[in-house]
Amino acid sequence: MTDDTGDDAGDDSGGDAPDDDATPDPDSSDDDLSLDRFHEALEAEERPVATASEVARRLGTTQAAARDALAALVDRGDVDRLDVEADPVVFYPRDWGALASRERVVAFPKRREIVVDRPTQYTRARLSQFAQLVDTTGTEPGTRGYLYRIRQEDVWAAPFDDAGALVDALRSVLPRRFEHLEEWVRDQWRRAHRFRLYTHADGYVVLEAASENLMGNVADQHLDDDHLRAPISDTEAWVNEDAVAAVKRALYDAGYPVEDDRDLETGDPVEIDLTTDLREYQATWVETFLDRKSGVYVGPPGSGKTVAAIATIAGVGGETLILVPSRELADQWREELLDHSTIDPADVGLYHGGTKDVRPVTIATYQIAGMDRHRSLFDSREWGLICFDEVHHVTAPVYSRTAEFQSRHRLGLSATPVSETGSEEDVYTLIGQPIGADWDSLFEAGFVQEPEVEIRYVPWRDETARNEYAAADGRERRRLAAENPAKVEEIRYLLAAHREKKALVFVEYLDHGDAIADALEAPFISGETPHHERAELFRRFRAEDSSTDGTDGDGLDVLVVSRVGDEGIDLPNAELAVVASGLGGSRRQGSQRAGRTMRPTGSALVYVLATRGSSEEEFAQRQMRHLGRKGVRVRETNVAE
Repeated sequence: MTDDTGDDAGDDSGGDAPDDDATPDPDSSDDDLSLDRFHEALEAEERPVATASEVARRLGTTQAAARDALAALVDRGDVDRLDVEADPVVFYPRDWGALASRERVVAFPKRREIVVDRPTQYTRARLSQFAQLVDTTGTEPGTRGYLYRIRQEDVWAAPFDDAGALVDALRSVLPRRFEHLEEWVRDQWRRAHRFRLYTHADGYVVLEAASENLMGNVADQHLDDDHLRAPISDTEAWVNEDAVAAVKRALYDAGYPVEDDRDLETGDPVEIDLTTDLREYQATWVETFLDRKSGVYVGPPGSGKTVAAIATIAGVGGETLILVPSRELADQWREELLDHSTIDPADVGLYHGGTKDVRPVTIATYQIAGMDRHRSLFDSREWGLICFDEVHHVTAPVYSRTAEFQSRHRLGLSATPVSETGSEEDVYTLIGQPIGADWDSLFEAGFVQEPEVEIRYVPWRDETARNEYAAADGRERRRLAAENPAKVEEIRYLLAAHREKKALVFVEYLDHGDAIADALEAPFISGETPHHERAELFRRFRAEDSSTDGTDGDGLDVLVVSRVGDEGIDLPNAELAVVASGLGGSRRQGSQRAGRTMRPTGSALVYVLATRGSSEEEFAQRQMRHLGRKGVRVRETNVAE
C-alpha cells in the first residue's frame, strides 16, 4: 500500500493537498521494516532505488534504524544493495515485478473518495463495509482499478459496534491517517445515534433526542404536526402509533437515522425449533436480529439466508407471515421449513393463486398480499414476525403496504437490497438496517464459491442484423442488440466448452428465448409457462442424471429462462450462467443472475454477452460493477470477428 494522497489538478473546490490533514501512524513499527513499507518509500521517492537516509525520511524513522532494517531485508533475500564508490549505498527490490504489480491506495479525503489500483481481497472486503463502489477501470485481470466513495448512509449502516472500530477499519486500508475524514466519519456515526424510539412503561411509543436542541431544531422542523401527539419532556415526545414509519423516514431524510428500541409484538406462540446447525456468521446474524428486532440479512445466494431466517422464526417464537415474489419461492420456502425445523406441516400454510390457507406460519406472494381484497391476510392473525424474502420488492409502490407493520418484528432477505429506483433507504427505514457478512469474507472462508465472471463482447456477424440495428432507435435498437444472432453461436461455444456443467441461459425477450431454446433444443421457462410445468422443469434440472446406472434419466443439463429465474429459485447444481440479454435491467438483476451459480462447492462461471459497439456494453459494465462492490472479480474479453 502506498503513502500517496491524490491531488486534484484544477479543482479548487474539492482538491486535496498532498499532506492534507494526514498524520503519521503511531501504531506502525519501523524497527521491523516490511517489504511493503520499503515499496512505499520507493514510490514516494519516485525512484527504483533509495538510500537508507531516504527510506528513513519517507517512513519517519532514524537513519540508523532504517539501515538496520534494510540490512535485515537484504539478509532475507527480499532486497539487494549496491555499493558505489564515493556515493551512499543504495537499496532496491530483488523482485521488480512485485513493485510494479502491488496494490496502490490513493485517498482524496475532502471528497471522501478512495482509489485503489490492483486491490487485494482484504482491501475490497474492508472497503465494502463502509464505502460504495462508484466506478471501475481496466479490462485485464489483475489491472482493474476501483473508485470508492464514503457516503453518510454507508457510515450509518456500517457493521461495527462503535465509531472506534469503524475508524480502525478505515485506517487499515488507507495509506495514512486523515484527521478531517476520520472526524467526519465519527460525526456521521454520532448522527446515527442521536434519536431513538422506545416503548414507555404505559405502552405508547416515545421519540427521544440526545439533546433539547435536537428535539427543538431538528425534530420539530422535519416532523409533521400529526406525527407527534404531545411533548413529554424537553427531549422526549409521544409518537402517534400510526406515524412510526413516517417519523423514521423523515428523520432519516434529515440526516438522523433513528435507533428503534421499541418492544415489538411477538404474536401467538408457534412450536418450532431449528434442526440444522448454523454456521458462525449465520448465528451472528440471528443474534444481531434478535437484539435489534428488525433488519435485513444481506449475503450472496448460497450463504444460507433462508436457514438463518428459519432460525430467526424459532428465536422470535411467534406466528410468522412470509412474503415472497413467486409461487415457486413459496413452495420452496415450505420445503425448507420442513427440512430444517421441527414445525408441524399442518402449521404451514400457502396463500397464493393456487391456494389460500392461513396457518401459524403462512407463506404468501407479494402480488396477492398487495391486493385490497386480500387485506384480511394481515389482520387474520397477530403476526409476531413478518419476513420479506427478496426484500427489494418492498420498495416498489405495489408492495409498499407490506412495510407498514412497524409494531412487529421485521426481517428482510436479499443478496442485494437495491431497487431499480435506488431507494435503499425505503428498505432500511421501513424494514431495518443491513445485517450480514461481506461477500468477500464468505468467499475467503469457503462458505460460498466465488464466481468467475466474464463479459464477452460479441461482434455483429450478420450484415443484415447490423444494418437493422444501425437504422433503428430507442427500444427497438436495444432489442436488436439483445437479439444479435451471433450470440446463439457464442452460447453454443460456451456450452460445448463446459459440457460437463449444468447451465442456465438468461434472456429478456420471449422471442429471443424461443429462438435460443430451439437452437439448443432446450426448454424455455417464462412467465407464460404454467406453474406445474415450471415446477417439473426445475425438478428435472435439479435432478442428477441417472444414465450412469444404465437407465435413461430425465435430468436436464440446460434451461433457458426469462426473468422468472432472477429471484431466489434454488438451483444448487447450476454451475454455469450465460446472460444472453436483459442487460438494460437493474444492478440487482445482475447480482441475482450471477448469484444463481454461487454455492458452497464446485466451480461457478458467469458469462455476460454484450453486443460490441452497442449500449449493452455500458449496461453490462454497470451491472457487473455492482458485483465488483460485493467482492466478485470481473474480466472482459472481445470475441473474434
